[in-house]
Amino acid sequence: MKTLIKNGRVITAVDDYYGDILIDGETISMIGKELTMEVDKTIDAKGKLVIPGGIDAHTHMDMPFGGTTSADDFQTGTLAAAHGGTTTIVDFAIQQKGQSILEALDIWHQKAADKTAIDYSFHMIVTDLPHERTGELKQLINNEGVTSFKLFMAYPGVLLVDDATIYRAMSLASDHGAMVCMHAENGVVINEIIDQALKAGKTAPKYHALTRPTKAEAEGVFRAIALAEMAGSPVYIVHLSCYDALKRVQEARDLGVPAFAETCPQYLFLDYTCYEKEGFEGAKYVMTPALRDKWNQDELWTGLRMNDLQVVSTDHCPFCFKDQKQLGKDDFSKIPNGGPGVENRMSLIYNGGVVQNRISINRFVEITSTNPAKLFGLFPKKGTIAVGSDADIVIFDPEKKVTISAKTHHMNVDYSCYEGFEVQGVAETVLSRGKVVVENGKYTGKAGDGRYIKRSTIDVKHGRPSEIRRETALSRS
Repeated sequence: MKTLIKNGRVITAVDDYYGDILIDGETISMIGKELTMEVDKTIDAKGKLVIPGGIDAHTHMDMPFGGTTSADDFQTGTLAAAHGGTTTIVDFAIQQKGQSILEALDIWHQKAADKTAIDYSFHMIVTDLPHERTGELKQLINNEGVTSFKLFMAYPGVLLVDDATIYRAMSLASDHGAMVCMHAENGVVINEIIDQALKAGKTAPKYHALTRPTKAEAEGVFRAIALAEMAGSPVYIVHLSCYDALKRVQEARDLGVPAFAETCPQYLFLDYTCYEKEGFEGAKYVMTPALRDKWNQDELWTGLRMNDLQVVSTDHCPFCFKDQKQLGKDDFSKIPNGGPGVENRMSLIYNGGVVQNRISINRFVEITSTNPAKLFGLFPKKGTIAVGSDADIVIFDPEKKVTISAKTHHMNVDYSCYEGFEVQGVAETVLSRGKVVVENGKYTGKAGDGRYIKRSTIDVKHGRPSEIRRETALSRS
């Protein structure tokens, strides 16, 4: 099938021009001005932006956690992502303690099979890595297209691994072209603080935040970067939430260390006061890391603008308020950690970033699509608009305004963290590998349209993402 997108303003991480795009099958075959040829479908993008489909590099669909399972599976979660202008997710498969890593990957393949509305890949959460199991990681990298691994410094007894395991994984990643993603918080100390709070009768949702200080995150980030330096490995800090942690990344990048980091919309738009809502409402915002004091938001936006932070992902891990969040009604430590957001990311970042003049329109594309593609082995197949790239394209209305609400969103969760937020900038029509899956805001695809994407290895020290650097002091001035 041939599709022609005409009259749009094409925006990539580096381009800004008016032109037409010819799609032949699943890929972009021609870009030019005033293209005229016989096609099966023509889309008029006049007055609209034509951007690469968003890539959300951090989601948790159908994830067991805290005695329950995240409310979105791969069908509902990817349908919601498509509505928001995201055309690829990288979800997390989870190895249980003692489990074969290959077996864990098979389980997540089964969860996603024939369900997704858009393309998907996997990171692997590693919880058990004795020396005899390192060969399985090599198989994932070389045969399965899983070229990134997540390790935890938090959740003792469940997900936490020791520093030796982190170093072992980083050394292997360095040798084989993979990336280690770190959940960087000092979970052992946090658990001690939580225990003290509960013994003092402090059980309300706000104590989730008050027992997870920013210094615990900053210490974890510092340690993760130090271990990566010792291993000669790049490192990617997930869901960075505060200036204390950001400073550690800035310092490392100023020294030329290949340290990368993402933040999430919740840390850019929400703050600690959400936990002070009446009754149990604060439980809606229990996620890890916790929401921080509002002043941190300006620092994070500066980090995005100056490239100390390279990516905005969602950490989408929703739990319904009425039944799942209630598990912690009498004990904040039992509230399932996570919140919804995969559908809202593109509009929130466009509105808060471009409309409010915090970042350029090219930077918007870079942090929501191009950089995650480069860092995780998807570029140039994904993350740009170029001849030969997958036709993952969003027709984005930069003027349209909508109000975010659980009443109208497509995520399978009974509340929105951004209820009542008005945003300007909306995904209107979404193409996934050349197929229209959302048209004029209506879903036109079907479960199973998405495809598993094997990701390539990548040398972030010497290879493609070498341009993902911090801005120099000279360029700042």
